[in-house]
Formats: sequence, C-alpha cells, structure tokens
Amino acid sequence: MLFCTKKRYLIAGLGNPGDKYENTRHNAGFICADSLIEYFSAQPLSSKGNALIWRGKDGGREVYIIKPQTFMNLSGAAVSSVMHYYRIPLENLIVIYDDVSLDAGKIRIRPKGSDGGHNGVWDIIKNVNSEEFLRIKIGVGKKPHPEYDLKDWVLGKPSADDMDKINEAAKKTGEICKMLMDGQLDSARNKYNG
Repeated sequence: MLFCTKKRYLIAGLGNPGDKYENTRHNAGFICADSLIEYFSAQPLSSKGNALIWRGKDGGREVYIIKPQTFMNLSGAAVSSVMHYYRIPLENLIVIYDDVSLDAGKIRIRPKGSDGGHNGVWDIIKNVNSEEFLRIKIGVGKKPHPEYDLKDWVLGKPSADDMDKINEAAKKTGEICKMLMDGQLDSARNKYNG
C-alpha cells in the first residue's frame, strides 16, 4: 500500500545567534527567516539539531524554516540534521545568506555552485556533500575599502538606509521561495536577480 506524503521543503536562513549579532550584515539570512515565518504563517516546533524551527504550509507542501544556532561557520551541522530528521531531500533545500559582493538589498538566486568564500555555505556543502542546492543571496554591501577587515564588516551593522534595503529584500523572499518550490527558477531569477 502506498502512502501519499506531503512534499517537504527546508528553508535555512543563515546567521549568528544572540543579541550581539542581531541586525548585523551576517544575519541577513535570519532577517529573511523572520519574514518567511510571517509569509507562511509558520508555527514554532521543538528545536532539533541545533536549530530553531518553524513549520508552515503552502498548499499541499510543508515548509520548514530554520535559524541554525551553531554560529555561521558551523551551519552545515544544523541544516543536515534537520534535513535528516524530517526526511527532506537535497533538491528541496533553499539556503538564504548575506553576500558582500552585492549592493545592499540586491538579490541573487542561484541553483547551485561553490561557497564563494562564505564559510556558512562552505560548511553546508561539506555536510550535505553537494553543491547542488538552491540559494538566495542577499546583498549587504561591499567593504568600504579593500584593507577593511571582512570579519569586522560582516559582523557590523548596516546604515539605516542599507538596513531598509535589506528588509525590503527580505520581504520578497516569501514569493521567491514559493516560485522556487513551484519549479519556476528561471522566472524567479528574471524577476528578482539584481
């Protein structure tokens, strides 16, 4: 006898836990996760695998939204454990994170690829043993000059204007994720890639 199972998707917004890191550039993924929780009317679940987890619905799909609590550089452990626990396939994983090569609030959707120097993404690739997962990159602005320390930049807080742009980008991620889950990758890229 065959049992119909709902399609399950995992959206991981990357960041660092704790008040110290709230609203920093590196926490753009957490900011997007907050917007997605509202968009999908997601409810909190018991924490699993070092992540805060919410579950929402989109038609016949279950949408799991997580904020890893492992700190950015160990994001992969949290993502892979939640995928395993809820039996979510790699093709149904969407990762959202900050990108210092994009102007604040710009969006770049990619179907796969390298970590691009992002330690959180590198750790996910290592833990899921693949580069083949969807990503939504949120621009947080380039360093003011080449000698500026990258760690200081990403752990710093954007200007009020840049934060407004990041928040506006976050509001778009609900529709983007819905399009990606609907298999409309090209349409999403054409509409939102900045």
